[in-house]
Amino acid sequence: MPRSGSSLFSGFRVLGLYSNHVPHALRYHLKHREFYVVTSVGRSFHTFNVSRLGIVSVSNSLADDITCLAADRMLVFAASGKIIYAFARNKEVVMRYHGHKQEVRLLLPLGDQLISADSGGDVVVWSIKGGDIYLQLNFDPGTFDVSAMMHPSTYLNKVLLGSSQGALQLWNIKTSKLLFTFPGWSAGVTVLQQSPAVDVVGVGTVTGRIIIHNIRIDETLMSFTQDWGPISTLAFRTDGPPIVASGSPQGHIAFWDLESRQLVAQQRHAHRTAVAAATFLHGEPLLVTNGADNAIKVWIFEQEGGGARLLRCRQGHSGPPITIHHHGNDGKNILSAGQDGTLQSFSTVHERFNKNLGHGSVSKKKEKKKKKGLSYEELRLPAITALASGITRQSDWDGIVACHRGRLTATTWSYQRCTMGAHHLKPPFAGKDAVATAVDITSCGNYAVIGSSCGRVDIYNLQSGLHRGCYGDGEKAHGGVVRGVATDSLNQLTLSCGSDWLLKFWRFKTRKQEEMLKLGAAPALMRLHRDSGMLAMALDDFTLAVVDIETRRIVRKFAGHHGNITDMTFSPDGRWLVTTAMDCTIRTWDLPSGSLVDCFLVAMAVVGVSMSPTGDFLATAHVDSLGIYLWNNRSLCGPVGLRPLPADYHPVEETLPGVTEEDTAQEVTSEETDDAYQSAEQLGVELVTLSLMPESRWKSLLHLDAIKKKNKPVAPPAAPPTAPFFLPTVPGLMPQFQLPPTTKQETESKVLPWGSLAQRSEFGSALESALESGSFDRPLRLLKDCGPAGVSVELTCLTAGGGGANNLLLAFILMIDRMLATGRDFDLAHAYLALFLKLHLRMLSQDAVAMEALLRLSSRLESGWADLQASFNQSLCLLSYTKSALL
Repeated sequence: MPRSGSSLFSGFRVLGLYSNHVPHALRYHLKHREFYVVTSVGRSFHTFNVSRLGIVSVSNSLADDITCLAADRMLVFAASGKIIYAFARNKEVVMRYHGHKQEVRLLLPLGDQLISADSGGDVVVWSIKGGDIYLQLNFDPGTFDVSAMMHPSTYLNKVLLGSSQGALQLWNIKTSKLLFTFPGWSAGVTVLQQSPAVDVVGVGTVTGRIIIHNIRIDETLMSFTQDWGPISTLAFRTDGPPIVASGSPQGHIAFWDLESRQLVAQQRHAHRTAVAAATFLHGEPLLVTNGADNAIKVWIFEQEGGGARLLRCRQGHSGPPITIHHHGNDGKNILSAGQDGTLQSFSTVHERFNKNLGHGSVSKKKEKKKKKGLSYEELRLPAITALASGITRQSDWDGIVACHRGRLTATTWSYQRCTMGAHHLKPPFAGKDAVATAVDITSCGNYAVIGSSCGRVDIYNLQSGLHRGCYGDGEKAHGGVVRGVATDSLNQLTLSCGSDWLLKFWRFKTRKQEEMLKLGAAPALMRLHRDSGMLAMALDDFTLAVVDIETRRIVRKFAGHHGNITDMTFSPDGRWLVTTAMDCTIRTWDLPSGSLVDCFLVAMAVVGVSMSPTGDFLATAHVDSLGIYLWNNRSLCGPVGLRPLPADYHPVEETLPGVTEEDTAQEVTSEETDDAYQSAEQLGVELVTLSLMPESRWKSLLHLDAIKKKNKPVAPPAAPPTAPFFLPTVPGLMPQFQLPPTTKQETESKVLPWGSLAQRSEFGSALESALESGSFDRPLRLLKDCGPAGVSVELTCLTAGGGGANNLLLAFILMIDRMLATGRDFDLAHAYLALFLKLHLRMLSQDAVAMEALLRLSSRLESGWADLQASFNQSLCLLSYTKSALL
């Protein structure tokens, strides 16, 4: 039977996705007393708590990308294409709203109704519970294109609509009447926001103008103008200071004082892209923002002058990752260099361990005078194209070396200090247009080997940053571009390959060439597995060559990719080689057998791949995707049958982690979501199950007399001077309040019921009923609720002298027999039986029926203990052998 998908890897989750261009939605949970921010990440949305920016839940995936978000007290509404979805518990879809003919771009929850607007000019009012259309308004996009929507505070059933033509309209959605039309300010409206003052609305326009307008008297109170383009978002502070914040497409945020009517502060480069949304928390000096730069930020206003300070942040790459690499031996951190120029570390354990090492800068102390007048972007280094890391000496000096696009100088980075290092590694003599292309760090962590496009291979000391020499005669190791460099685990060999089709072996210390290997094509990249000594090279003819650095011969050749090989990685034991290419396939090659054992397709081509040093996860980075995707290694969880795949094998596409087929949004009922796994009462007939009750409830039953004698009070208890208020409780181990009498006649009645004159306890009555029915669950449950003293009293009262009868003794024996037969409550059965025999053995010896039942019970005890003893002996023997045997 042909395999479907990958038999070796399964999707786990995605790292580094936090936000996109869709404005966030803010919720307040009354029970938790906490704010939550909801952000879109494509086809699903994430929910974070504002207090720690920790992820709370991930919603199920939709068919298309989410275009807008909104939330009320109970539900989260997401529009995807022409359909609106209502999510409950931030996860599953409970309602769908069909009716729009164009893409929905605005949502506004209003009480029991939901208002939506699409790009075709239709505004629909929905009933949230029923999903029915309550009202539908049609506008001509040529004359009134709805671009903003808001509910004025205290205006019952009123909605204010803004248009891209500049006009505003106030509608009553209950009577479907146009109440008033505002002519506007000759500029398209981008955002409408309610201010803390009733009747006052903030209006943002495409010209960068902010108008504070009173809609009741149709009067403009004040206006501001920002110089950064259209207004992307508006937010009013509600904790006291009269401040309004405005966002811009450049990522800046301006803060305006409504009393002094002037700009009081500005936050430059709050986001690398346009500010999608900014929201002040009600009654708190906190501002939540998100943008298309994949960042969620919380700002706090505690500085003099009204300025904001970044309080907490969750930020990934704003550009797709170029290269990824596991850092450390535990496999918990992944270094990622993106097209945005930043170097970041993502933790596979928790987001709070993520690190942002920042953006490289060309600034130096001796160039401070030269950099005066340079802009912020001119000081930034280009994106990182290749990197290497080591942990051996990272606490002493920089442990990361990176090559940048179009630059000959390599940079060093400190993982522990989360910053760029002080050293800039540049060879003393190189061509004018040379570029650093490959880098590696020795296993000792003292040296960095860097190859360049001019054919040089240089070595540097990482502690001092000094140049320590180069390989090759005439200061050139290759006649073309150096495509890869590597050093072995003992610093004996240095390996380099170039576009001249040559693989060269160099002595690390003397820097002399020892051997040269001619390849069948120009190599594109090279990876060395130091522990096994296997060197893998991806060639330009889409083939792979594996070289043993001990014998210095090609030991394996693989062909099968139909595109440029972008990256490759070894498994920790060196048995597998995982390769990725532009043909969108991820292939796993088994080196001992020399065959392809796993292959699957992905929707987007992989540009970077890295296998965890522990072998548990495979990390991939894809074209036009900001996240890092983790894949489970199934071979660690159980046996995986890997067989060589045929030459004509057609791989099946695997869905990227986080967007699985099983997560497709479906209507889920509360009964299905509340189903939890219930453990079986008894796993097997041959097993015994303990009661899980505290040992103090049954272990001391045989020693109650000694315990009472030891705990006998020295003096009688003294009554308190004034009794405190208390609620009557029912005696027992579990406190329960006693219910008051329901009627007055019951409290005043002096007639005692006949049952109250009987001396038999509830346990005795239940035991007598169980003797007739054959079910001993109720008397056992009553006995479990009693403490040690209560159990002793109940068993003492089973005899005729204590208010019981001889048939109760037989019933109790049958109850213990039933417990041993089922194997449940094994410890309680023995404890209760021991106390029972201690109290009534003399009386039982005179009852022939009871003695016959005890003999049957004795044989069951002996057979049960014999089986347990055999299991104990076998386990002890096996344990003793494993501890003493020489393996």
